[in-house]
Amino acid sequence: MIVYKERMEIKEIKWGIIGVGDVTEVKSGPAFQKVEHSQLVAVMRRDAAKARDYAERHRVPTWYSDAQQLIDDPRVNAIYVATPPDTHAYYAAAALKAGKPVYLEKPMTLGRLQAKELLHTQQACSGKLTVAHYRREQPYFKKVKELIDEHIGTPRVVNLRFYQQPLSAETLQSPGMLWRLNPEQSGGGLFHDLAPHQIDLMRHFFGNVVWSKGIAHNQAKLYAAADAVSGQILFENDVLFSGQWAFNVAENRDVCEIIGSAGRISFSVFTYQPIELVNEHGVQHFDFEPLPHVQQPMIEAVVSYFRGLGPNPCSAQEGYEVMTILDNFVTPSCP
Repeated sequence: MIVYKERMEIKEIKWGIIGVGDVTEVKSGPAFQKVEHSQLVAVMRRDAAKARDYAERHRVPTWYSDAQQLIDDPRVNAIYVATPPDTHAYYAAAALKAGKPVYLEKPMTLGRLQAKELLHTQQACSGKLTVAHYRREQPYFKKVKELIDEHIGTPRVVNLRFYQQPLSAETLQSPGMLWRLNPEQSGGGLFHDLAPHQIDLMRHFFGNVVWSKGIAHNQAKLYAAADAVSGQILFENDVLFSGQWAFNVAENRDVCEIIGSAGRISFSVFTYQPIELVNEHGVQHFDFEPLPHVQQPMIEAVVSYFRGLGPNPCSAQEGYEVMTILDNFVTPSCP
């Protein structure tokens, strides 16, 4: 039986962050102070010295080394969970049961089953939960969606290729990388760290999935997680997706190509190369300036949703569906 506190409508979002690691330094943390009707009032990290240091540097009035104390703080009325994925479900569920809405880092959980349990908790609590698939709110990807919808006819085929050179020996041992390469903490290495953004964009662009399947393998055997993944998706609208990820090759590549009945779009997901559109009118390129805080557009949308003024920019159901695709790509893995 789930016990939860009654939710109240929120006029001003007063955030507490659980897990103030690297992702919160620039990508997300400062945006909570810059978005209208949003304040960052408390942070938590298990290492008390690091929690205090973060609070002092970012001018946050309160810090904790215990997550439940932050959740129970009456001044905090919304929670951002930015810990490694192995604790996402636990902390998100605790916040929901306390009647507080949750902005949850990706990947949503370690896998589909955990995501399903968290979805059920969110529904039972009638709580609000948004998954941080934040690229869908950035101007760059809004432009990609506009081009898909209006300038290439009917989308037919998607080809995504993401390649990286092997990590150096020094990087392999860095604290920020060790947990990412441990499937028990991350769910599945660099693929699980990066691919959720790409897969979420595909769902955002093309809608419901009717079939997905893949294969994963540890080729270089530098760490426990698979370092090569290949997957395919059939969407309800008949779009065929083919994706390939390799983290052990001689070149870096980040390209996604969408081919329709009347044109083609090429873009990157992480390097923000100029978007290229090719159709009957010729070749066009669209450039976008880098965002100082890449999550700020998403946080603006989340604040609007938590205040009851806009839709959920990425629901728990959508997060669960992304986790299902990831699981289908890597389970069972190649022996």
